[in-house]
Amino acid sequence: MERPGRLLLLSELRVRNTAYEVSLSRSLLTWKRRVSSPVYHPFRPSVCHSVSVTEIICVTEEEEENSSKQRDDGSWRKIKEREGKDCRQAFTVFYVERGRNHRWRCVEITFRCPDRAMCQHWVSGIRDQLAAISSRPKQLLVYINPYGGKRQGKRIYEQKVAPLFAQAGISTHVIVTEYANHARDHLRTEAELKRFDGVVCVGGDGMFSEIIHGLIWRTQMDGGVDPNSPEETLLPCSLRIGIIPAGSTDCICFATVGTNDPVTSALHIIVGDSQPMDVCSVHHNNAFLRYSVSLLGYGFYGDVLTDSERKRWMGPARYDFSGLKMFLTHHYYEGTVSYLPAKGIMGTPRDGGRCRSGCVVCQHNGQILTEKADRYEMDKASENESEDEWRTIRGKFLAINAASMSCACPRSPKGLSPSAHLADGTTDLILVRKCSRFNFLRHLIRHTSKDDQFDLGFVEVHRVCRFRFMPRHCQSDSDLELDLQENSKRQIFSQICRDHPACGCTPIYSSWNCDGEILNHTAIDVRVHCQLIKLFARGIEEMAVFEEITNPCAI
Repeated sequence: MERPGRLLLLSELRVRNTAYEVSLSRSLLTWKRRVSSPVYHPFRPSVCHSVSVTEIICVTEEEEENSSKQRDDGSWRKIKEREGKDCRQAFTVFYVERGRNHRWRCVEITFRCPDRAMCQHWVSGIRDQLAAISSRPKQLLVYINPYGGKRQGKRIYEQKVAPLFAQAGISTHVIVTEYANHARDHLRTEAELKRFDGVVCVGGDGMFSEIIHGLIWRTQMDGGVDPNSPEETLLPCSLRIGIIPAGSTDCICFATVGTNDPVTSALHIIVGDSQPMDVCSVHHNNAFLRYSVSLLGYGFYGDVLTDSERKRWMGPARYDFSGLKMFLTHHYYEGTVSYLPAKGIMGTPRDGGRCRSGCVVCQHNGQILTEKADRYEMDKASENESEDEWRTIRGKFLAINAASMSCACPRSPKGLSPSAHLADGTTDLILVRKCSRFNFLRHLIRHTSKDDQFDLGFVEVHRVCRFRFMPRHCQSDSDLELDLQENSKRQIFSQICRDHPACGCTPIYSSWNCDGEILNHTAIDVRVHCQLIKLFARGIEEMAVFEEITNPCAI
């Protein structure tokens, strides 16, 4: 924790009729109980508390209590009158308190001053420090998905989030989406982005995907950048994005905050946290398809998503059913993977490191890759030189995955790639070659265990900044269209033999699962754009940080 600097205020105030020495610096608000007894008590627990100024939500001056609430008894009336007098000379500080599992809560403490002038002096002093924090948002554009998850988005925002925003003095413009891609389309064309300090989405990962597609596209259009060109270096978005989790899957919240709690996410927005994040652009033949921030999966994960879409009537159970079905079907796919390895960076996919708040790997690699991108823009001839650095792998694959983050969730605490980073300008390319069902099951089980997920002979992982995939029999667009037509003819017998590859109807192509959406093309070109967006988050904090801040008087 940051050491307190020069004190701005120092007074003896009271908390629940107990005297405290309260001090305010530019970084900390600290209150320590005054000990009247000169006897030293070495085993007495510490009665000192401290909170970072950046994590103070607001400060309010208490109003006079209603005298009608006082008792009729004379003795009680005198006590109440004294309390009412103290209340006019009191102020309340609302601040962040950390709990278990990375959850945050807004708590309050009331300080009583000896006179009204001192009370106003303290309120003004704290408010001046809060006003000096330029990273805090004042105007937010909020999109609410009322249909996502359990259809609780509107209720969650109105009951849990909106009161916190109002308390912190944040003005909001709320739009309740009415159809799919409503938020994306509004951001692309209608939204007056200059009015706002950030964009907030209330929903799941699908809603977040809408926001980034609208915001990134708008940023490129305003900057004169062609999003359809895979060679273009995209412009980073100036507005930060906040996520209030209210969906069936909240993978992004788990990766950036550590929990899918709406109050925690709202408090991260209020204090003005900022977490950069990489974004992958996916192209097919110089045509833009989608952006991805978490997982691109071909083969097993693509098949699971495709099959589950036909069984939406089953609800969330469809993912388990389709996963079991695709495991038993055991399809493999032939193709060619070409990738550009990330060079001169810190960290590897198997180093056991974790991306946490203030990640050194993200800071180091982000700076290096940003400098490389600048040099590339200045000298386009470097493209010819980089062609010699590409690596090519051909074979039969059960799964091809690109993880831009760990993809951790409650079912897979470590995720697909535990050492992947949020903002290092790379993605972990995981290739699972054709193997037996038993071996593939070993690989899947390791997603839920502590074992090295890549310590298997048929699994390889590479940290890359760009990759391409071309399925076999697809040397040109005409070949791909012909193969797709042949596949459509085989669909006549799909209900009979879809689950029986021995009949000769094994599909030639799988589908790409792009953050939970199915891509229309299999031959793709994927490029990682380093720290293209920023979120109202700070990354997952280590437990040691929690303990230090919870017991701040260790300083």
